[in-house]
Amino acid sequence: MRREAVVPVVMDADRMSRSITRIAHEIVERNRGVDHLGLVGIRTRGVPIARRLAAALHAITGDEVPTGALDITLYRDDLMRHPVGPQPVVRRTEIPFSIDNRLILLVDDVLYTGRTIRAALDALIDFGRPRAIQLVALVDRGHRELPIKADYVGKNLPTSQRESVSVHLQEIDGRDEVTVERAEGTPAAGGPS
Repeated sequence: MRREAVVPVVMDADRMSRSITRIAHEIVERNRGVDHLGLVGIRTRGVPIARRLAAALHAITGDEVPTGALDITLYRDDLMRHPVGPQPVVRRTEIPFSIDNRLILLVDDVLYTGRTIRAALDALIDFGRPRAIQLVALVDRGHRELPIKADYVGKNLPTSQRESVSVHLQEIDGRDEVTVERAEGTPAAGGPS
């Protein structure tokens, strides 16, 4: 009889909510308010995180922060590596405000190699010239391949490259949690802290 592996939950709904609130406070403190800020979430899971951050910033300051969604599919550097594979699904980019001369908070769920963020920066610059861009990541798991660092992090999560970090959000998955799984066939190591 085969036992099902238990997938460790490293952030539950409460910890995710507290992390987003803490990040919102850090954003207000670092930028001395929210004037001229705009939030842009990277599709898919960066978008609801950006919306939650906007709500937290509103709760703290009483000000609305415009929020948009960025699709980076056509900017990825791995598209040409798999020309025979399935066609990429291109979703809509929706940024209903000008990013020119605005401080943009780019939001993603997991920061890993840095390649997604590089693609997002390329895509974002096609929409205008922000005054500055700051990066928000709910989880930073390390293993960077590019010199990219988040300005705001919900949780630093040391992982091995054989592990997979999954962010589940109520808006998409019906639950809020972050889990870490080992790839099939890899031995158990010391768990993440």
